[in-house]
Amino acid sequence: MLSGVILAGGAHRGTNGKNRAFLTIGGETLLERQIREMRTCCDEITIVTGEPDLLRRSVDRDVRIISDYFGGEGLLSGFHAGIALSGNEEVWVLGCHMPFPSSQAAMLLYSRMMQGGGLAAIPFIRGAAIPLHGIYDRSVSEISGKLLDRGRTEFSELLAAIDVVKVEAYSFESEGVNGKFARSVRTDEEYQAIVAESEARIVKA
Repeated sequence: MLSGVILAGGAHRGTNGKNRAFLTIGGETLLERQIREMRTCCDEITIVTGEPDLLRRSVDRDVRIISDYFGGEGLLSGFHAGIALSGNEEVWVLGCHMPFPSSQAAMLLYSRMMQGGGLAAIPFIRGAAIPLHGIYDRSVSEISGKLLDRGRTEFSELLAAIDVVKVEAYSFESEGVNGKFARSVRTDEEYQAIVAESEARIVKA
């Protein structure tokens, strides 16, 4: 089994301060969708947030809520905190802005990481890395911690410092994994577009 980590920090500027974890699609918040999907392949789930009280009121008690060790240092800090406390060697990391998490995609990434011998497996869709739907070895926490100690806070620096197995779109397609798992909600416009698509599918059904 994997450990699951959901990164639910950030200022959410693209959604005018609205926490993307609580945006709803099809009657579920993004956070609920992510926890539900993670439970199919993860035996523990941790949420990293700067608003622990808010999140604690919204999830079951078996979901662990933690804050960053390196406060105010952004994405890399939340990532470091989440995987450092993971009980399993391999960790599925999700950003709270990913509305279509896929355990199928996660398990394919895990398989490719085991085969390739890297410290991470990340989807590459149309040439772009999707690091917040990736699988990471827990030892990466040490590398991220050393970067943060030196004041290096860019997530791209972590990716440059480790061996990454790149899993291209065709690998997911050949295994029947729906590529929509790579979509994200960064702005209100993107959110409204996804909601409209979801409602249109319901009407057609």
